[in-house]
Order: sequence, then C-alpha cells, then structure tokens
Amino acid sequence: MDATPLQLTPELVEDPVRGYADLRSRAGLGHAVLPGLDTPVRLITRYEDARDALIEPRLIRDRSAVPGGSDMPDPQAELLAQGIEGFPEEYLQYLSGHLALFDGDEHTRRRNPLTRAFTARRVSALRPFVERTARELIAGLEREQADLLGEFAYPLSTAVICELVGVDAADQDRVCEWIRDFAYGDGSRIAEGLAGIVEYTRDLVARRRAEPTDDLVSALLADGGMSDDEIVTVFFLLINTGITPPALFLAHGLLALLDHPEQLRRLHDEPELLGRAVPELLRYVTLVRIGATLYATEDFEFAGSPLRKGEAVTVALFGANHDPAAFAGPERLDVSREFGRGDGHLAFGHGPHYCIGAALGRLVTGVVLDELLVRRQAPALAVDRADVRFGHWPGDGFHLLSLPVRL
Repeated sequence: MDATPLQLTPELVEDPVRGYADLRSRAGLGHAVLPGLDTPVRLITRYEDARDALIEPRLIRDRSAVPGGSDMPDPQAELLAQGIEGFPEEYLQYLSGHLALFDGDEHTRRRNPLTRAFTARRVSALRPFVERTARELIAGLEREQADLLGEFAYPLSTAVICELVGVDAADQDRVCEWIRDFAYGDGSRIAEGLAGIVEYTRDLVARRRAEPTDDLVSALLADGGMSDDEIVTVFFLLINTGITPPALFLAHGLLALLDHPEQLRRLHDEPELLGRAVPELLRYVTLVRIGATLYATEDFEFAGSPLRKGEAVTVALFGANHDPAAFAGPERLDVSREFGRGDGHLAFGHGPHYCIGAALGRLVTGVVLDELLVRRQAPALAVDRADVRFGHWPGDGFHLLSLPVRL
C-alpha cells in the first residue's frame, strides 16, 4: 500500500481540479480513503482506466464470490454497515438485493426483466406527465423564496417514480410521504417509511397480478422472471437510484448554471443547445461521484498496478469525468460541448451495470431545463452564494441540503 493514502475530505472531493489531481499524477493506481470512512481503497481517477475497470471481468462486485479474499480491507462493508444501521431486520433483504451488488449470471437474471420492462416506449410515454407535474410544481414556487431541491426536485422525482411503477393516483400522496421519510427526510421516520413502502408494494403486486395495467409492476409480473420479493426490491432500487440522485442532480445542475450566468443566458437564448447541455451537466455534476466497490478475483496487473486477490478498487466517476486527458477544459461548464459516440461521459456508469434509468434521467432533465430556464426567466439565488448549504455522505462526500431561489 502507498505509504500515505490520500485522505479525500469532502472539501477536496467537491473541487474537480484539486480533488483528484494528486492521484491522477501518480503512476498506476493510488490508495485513497473516501470521505467519512477509514478503510483505504485503490481509487481509479483516469477516464480510460475507469471505462476499462467497469467492463473488466476480473473486477466484480460480489465479494463473497472471491474465495480467500476476505482478509483484505473492505470499504464497502464499512459503508454498508453505516447505511443499514437501525433498519428493521425483516426488511433488510429489500435493501441488500441491490442490482449493483451482483455479477454475471445472477446480475443478468435480475436485470433482464427490468430492462425488458423499462422500454423506450414506457419512458417516452412519461413525458406529458413529467411536463405537467413540473409546471404545477413551478407554479407553487412563485414567491420571494422557495427551495428548488425540497419543493421541486424531490417531489418531481418521487412523482415520476410512482407514476412509472404504477402507484394508483389515490395512493400517491401516502406513498410519497413514506418515500420521503425513507429516502430524504430528517431520518426520524426511516423505519416507518421503509415498512410502509414494503407493505404497500406487496399489496400492489398482488393487485396487479389479479388486474394488470400498463405499468412497471404489471410488466415485471408478465415477464415472470422475478419473485414477488424481488419486485419489491426493484421498487427500492428505483427509490434509491431514481429519486434522491436525480433530485440532487437537478439541484446541482441548476446551481452550476447559476454559477455560470453566461452559460445560463446562452441556453435561454439558444434552446437548440438543450441536447448538448444535458450530457454536459451530467458530466460536470456527476452526482454519483464514487462508484460501487469492485474486488479483484485474482492477482493481476491493472492500469500499471499489481492488484491482489480480494483487493478493493473503486472508480471515481467524478474524477474520471474531469480528466483533462479526456475533456478539454474539464473544470469549465460548456453547454455547447460536443461529445463523441455514446454518452461521452461516465455519469451513468459503463458496461453491464450501466444505469437502467439513463433515458428517463435525460428526459426529466431536458424537461426541467426547458420549463425552468428556456420558457421563462431563470430563477435567481435567494441567498448569498456563500450561504447555500451543503451536506456530506460517507463515501461520496458532497451534496446540497437546499437550494433557495426566487422565481
């Protein structure tokens, strides 16, 4: 191990220039300790190395599939222990069955029914709902000060997931309350939110089996590739990945544009740039800054460094998306930036674990930018920039707590 692993403090992680420059300059892969953790990990910060790691078959996510590798330090175990503390044991199966923690055939078995149900048609059909909901929420923000994160981004993301899954209109307020308590409340009602979501989803599965509709749960039941408990786990996957990260991304993306008023004006004046602005904001913000932990299945060399069997490796997605070897002026937000084939960035990951909801994320982002910035005058910060509040997550390190604006 390096004599002095780099301590990635939250303040360092939020700076795309300083945060990863030291690791990127080292030969091979450096060791780092992620914010809020104590266990070091091999951290990949270069774009090409990151892409290679995410499709490397000798780097897997299920540590139990690496016999003899359990004596190596494991930051993922430390992070999971913090994440599930205080949850009722009978419900932990729905949190531990996350797709990100499986590999190979088991990952394919769990992912394929969801991929088949998450069709382009189903995503595209959500656009009118997203547009209507965004407009209704924006209308409620027209006052001296409103929180664009708590009063717009979170409710919008939650409503979209409920609509996608098939939560009945009469139940959406109640289910959204449980989701808020579980996913982004003050933490005092996490257990109640978790229990409410589990019991509701179990009942929803039973009702959709008896009377299918055109929603995700019905599609998963028709596919037949998942058990009822696995469908409940899918709902939690969508809550964990389809609400808080997208909501925070929308807020961080809007703040980035407010921080770059010349880019904000250009986007307002040239709405045809929306198609470029969305991937550029995804790259620039990279809300999920640190990827899942990967484990070496054998001793081998990767990116110029020898890895030992069971050794933990992770990808700094934020660092890779700010690699000057891959992007010209990566610290600069440029809504006219052109990308190559595919996404051109790693905000949605790469390879077998590429984000299932990427198309939905792009759709929602495009709608929000259009409704908030193109069709009207952009919001302005309602507080001094220095007074915008941020919080810190273990392992990731940096996120907005609120975004006070004036519309």
